[in-house]
Amino acid sequence: MTSEHPAVEKLEKAGAHPMEVAAFRRRLAQLADPDAGKVPGDQLSPVAPLPRLADLPEPDAATTRSVFDRLAVVKLNGGLGTSMGLDGPKSTLEIKPGQSFLDVIARQTLALRASTGARLPLLLMDSPTTRPPSLERLAAHEGLADQGLPLDFLQGIEPKLDASTGDPVEWPANPELEWCPPGHGDIYTALAASGIAAALLEAGVRWCFVSNADNLGARPDARIAAWLAEHEVPFLLEVVRGTESDRKGGHLAMRGDQLVLRESAQVPEGDPSFGDLTRWHYFNTNNIWFDLQAITALQEADPAAPDLPLIVNRKTVDPTDKSSTKVVQLETAMGAAVSSIAGAGAMEVPRTRFAPVKTTDDLLVARSDLWELREDGTMVPHFDTQPPVVSLDKAHFGMLRDFEARFPAGAPSLIGAERLEVRGDVTFTGPTTVRGSVVVEGPAEVSGTVE
Repeated sequence: MTSEHPAVEKLEKAGAHPMEVAAFRRRLAQLADPDAGKVPGDQLSPVAPLPRLADLPEPDAATTRSVFDRLAVVKLNGGLGTSMGLDGPKSTLEIKPGQSFLDVIARQTLALRASTGARLPLLLMDSPTTRPPSLERLAAHEGLADQGLPLDFLQGIEPKLDASTGDPVEWPANPELEWCPPGHGDIYTALAASGIAAALLEAGVRWCFVSNADNLGARPDARIAAWLAEHEVPFLLEVVRGTESDRKGGHLAMRGDQLVLRESAQVPEGDPSFGDLTRWHYFNTNNIWFDLQAITALQEADPAAPDLPLIVNRKTVDPTDKSSTKVVQLETAMGAAVSSIAGAGAMEVPRTRFAPVKTTDDLLVARSDLWELREDGTMVPHFDTQPPVVSLDKAHFGMLRDFEARFPAGAPSLIGAERLEVRGDVTFTGPTTVRGSVVVEGPAEVSGTVE
């Protein structure tokens, strides 16, 4: 009888649910493959034209209420805004005056409940760090918690592996750093292990719509919900037509006759195929829909289901100290279930459903007049197909405090802009309007119209 991997023993000792242990054990087995987590471009081919949201009919009021009554909205909310210098949940960052991501999500949910009469429960997949401040923020929205279900559940954790030994890393200076989340592919396991999946099914909820908390374009759409119910589709991935700004995301491809999602971390070193937009037409929005009954049936047959491709993330045990021990984190992506669930599919959606805020470049676009926040929480775009490309000097704008200090009068008007590139130390001292394609060189102070 073979002995258990010490990382599995560490996870079990920490009190992990058997399903979490089974999923981690599978990732460890995948890691044993020398090509683990690698998807070469020469194994893939482009995807044929997909169904489009724009072609779906608008359901009537009765159908909308029926499908939304059986739908739960789940937001991935485990992320801290550390890349922008934040020390709390990114979702509490102000996106419009006085309104954070979570405030907008709450407004969207309450407005949809009021307009459709449906329950439409909202749940956050939190980390222990994001949970308290996020729930406190949501508590300000009267009636939101009146859903007969918790407002959140916790994502799982797993041991980081020492890159040189493969054993669980030890870091006595801060033992919490010995652990990491297993990527958002953990959502299927976390829903089941927390008991939320069973509670949803018992309450008559059949479908989940999942998206990132920082993507305010991702509202539940009755057309998709009705289409899924009518065609009994067990899993759907929303994708957009690829553009220059998507070169670091994940793209959809075919491997044989199977749809696959390839993330940038899965591209072998020296493989230039990832950025080829002439081959990869569709990019992942990380908006997914799935049938809870179908997922539960898979997990009853295999507690580690769905079987997701491995993503090997190489970091240091202390992410703020590049000289600390090198580690391997075993992750999965939730959208990759498109290749492992029979009957799964993808749908092309408008760019307006994919407006994530990953950098201060994105934040400037969201805070500008390119997006209007309506009373019902809808973020309405004021551009035709996609917003202008914004590129701010990382040294001076990468951290939120530096970014905000350089826009004391707020975001410039970008409605007439095609591109804004800022090089060096530039402060936009007063109301500013950008027109056309503009490059601003620092050091400089800017206000008025630049073109």
